[in-house]
Amino acid sequence: MTWTDQARNGRLLIVDDAMENIQILNHVLGEEHEVLFAMNGEKALELAHQHQPDLILLDAVMPGMDGYEVCAALRASSDVRDIPIIFVTALTTPEDETRALEAGAVDFITKPFNVAVVRARVRTHLTLKRQSDSMRELTLTDALTGIANRRSFNDAIQNEWRRCARSAAPLSVIMIDIDHFKLYNDAYGHQAGDTCLKAVADTMLQCAGRSPDLLARYGGEEFVILLPQVDETGAQTVAERILASVRTLAIPHRMSSAGDTVTVSLGIATLMPAKGSDPEALVRCADNALYRAKKDGRNRFCVEDCDQG
Repeated sequence: MTWTDQARNGRLLIVDDAMENIQILNHVLGEEHEVLFAMNGEKALELAHQHQPDLILLDAVMPGMDGYEVCAALRASSDVRDIPIIFVTALTTPEDETRALEAGAVDFITKPFNVAVVRARVRTHLTLKRQSDSMRELTLTDALTGIANRRSFNDAIQNEWRRCARSAAPLSVIMIDIDHFKLYNDAYGHQAGDTCLKAVADTMLQCAGRSPDLLARYGGEEFVILLPQVDETGAQTVAERILASVRTLAIPHRMSSAGDTVTVSLGIATLMPAKGSDPEALVRCADNALYRAKKDGRNRFCVEDCDQG
């Protein structure tokens, strides 16, 4: 089985302070899955945040930070809290199992390992996670355009706000509105309107293509782009790219006062997030900039000074 196949079958993080146990589990699971390992709690948290495993097999008893503390730290962090955890431990009493489940584990495997049981439970919980991820994807995706929806954006901006605050990095938001879209629907029909929305979303998706960037449908004909670790100049570059790309689509719009084809207006805002502050101010600033862009004639972008806005 190739490394790609292993990754497709699930990425596992094995956490145990005994290399012998890691080697046994790697032998049992490594042919079918991609396996990472850590020998202490601190390293486990680092790998979990960095590699986003699909399942964690976690030893309960370790020197320093034990499995219960690791589990609590994972559950307290929004970007890794949904990773299922199986406790793997020599503790065998009902009280131990109850403590593990109450800490947030989805299952409990005792040492010494039964190979068949380990494989079966890992497969079961990976299947359940895939099903859960699919359901979550449906709730976070806009059905028409296939991009993220407003709920997804709201989740993402909270996470990126905290991440940028920790790293003292800028965070930019671009609000986008398709110019005179109601008039477009009236003139060409709602089916053509849906086709227009999808085409504009597809071309904007190509303009903000870094892995941290997020394009979402904010509502109706309004979109929003989240640009972590991008300053005002970088956000303006993305906005210029979007303006040009949408014009290149050359979708006729005879009812628009902004041009003969479909165009967009954009509002840009950038802030340096601070711990304990709220990202709503950034969204409001971008919305104010979008309002000015439309008031100034559309088919353009405006930048809002958040310190004054």
